[in-house]
Amino acid sequence: MAGFRSLARQVRDPRSDLALRRYSLRKCLERFAPYGHRATWDHLCSRAGFGAEDRSPDPVRLVAALEELEEARSVWLAYEVDFAERRKKEKHDGLRRPGTVDDWHRLTWGGFGVAWCDDPRVHPRAPLAEVLRLLISALERDPDAGCPVCGGARLIWKYDLDHEPSTGPVCTHCGILVPRPVLTPEALADARRGRLLVSVA
Repeated sequence: MAGFRSLARQVRDPRSDLALRRYSLRKCLERFAPYGHRATWDHLCSRAGFGAEDRSPDPVRLVAALEELEEARSVWLAYEVDFAERRKKEKHDGLRRPGTVDDWHRLTWGGFGVAWCDDPRVHPRAPLAEVLRLLISALERDPDAGCPVCGGARLIWKYDLDHEPSTGPVCTHCGILVPRPVLTPEALADARRGRLLVSVA
């Protein structure tokens, strides 16, 4: 099975058939898809300017989509290295029990579904790397009341999500499943009740 970098080389290879290059980009999403496979694909296509069903997109646009994905992946991999180093130090210092961020992180190792979007057509419009930086920043500070990605003030608790966890607070503006550790207990309770949240950011 080809890894992300090998697939990325195939996407860039001008000697390869265009359909194979497009297929290789889709396969990259099996290795790294922050919004989930379908939502990340929709995001990349719309940002790069080709149709999600386009079987022969402009190669320049295909590579632009890959470059956005690669930048986001490097942001996430750097976070995972920092995370692993922090956990190693905590274990060395005797802190064996992981916290809520650690529990959440365990479900997203590798970057799949980090900012899960259950509806593939509703996702943040900003570049993927920017979205991940905002999310990482939120994970590293005290919990807040609103969406860490778009600042949206309305979070609704949704059930039967096609993701683990299968329930949680979803931003009605940008569509991400907001990681529980970045929200205050009050914000989580309000999302469960469907109340409008007031962002303090």
